[in-house]
Amino acid sequence: MQGTQIRPVRPDDEERIRRFLAGLSLHTQTLRFFTGVTVPAAHLVRTLLTLDERRDALVVTAGDEIVGHAMSYRGGCADVEVAVVVADRWQGNGLGPRLVDTLLLRAAVRGARTVGMDVLGENRRVLRLVRRLWPDAEMKVESGTVEVTAMIDLAGVFAEQRSGSTPLTV
Repeated sequence: MQGTQIRPVRPDDEERIRRFLAGLSLHTQTLRFFTGVTVPAAHLVRTLLTLDERRDALVVTAGDEIVGHAMSYRGGCADVEVAVVVADRWQGNGLGPRLVDTLLLRAAVRGARTVGMDVLGENRRVLRLVRRLWPDAEMKVESGTVEVTAMIDLAGVFAEQRSGSTPLTV
């Protein structure tokens, strides 16, 4: 979407992440974190800012404002597990799929071949996205959540990238 930029999180994003989380509706918070987050805890903010050998995190910015966040974690039910949230007023503009594509490209460069995620059963928008991106995904329903595991379509992920930036520095 025009006027937005995807980039890795930075330590100086702490206050912007806190504002971003506080500005999410209770519904959006619940879909992402499986609970409401009225006042973002310091440990949650730190987790969303963590970049290391197992974790990657990206933000979408519009000016100086963070309007989306995505993170991946190596391990668990797949090579990489992903989670994404977009500010309510920015939803439906393709930012979520762009974040997923960018995260998966970065993960694939580091050797990931499978992707996993836990989705609340009521999160129809994400479940539609999963069906579109990974029609052969394995989906297991358990206690109101859907555990998704799929193969990363390497050709598709690399083809989606249209910029001159490298996947590790987007």
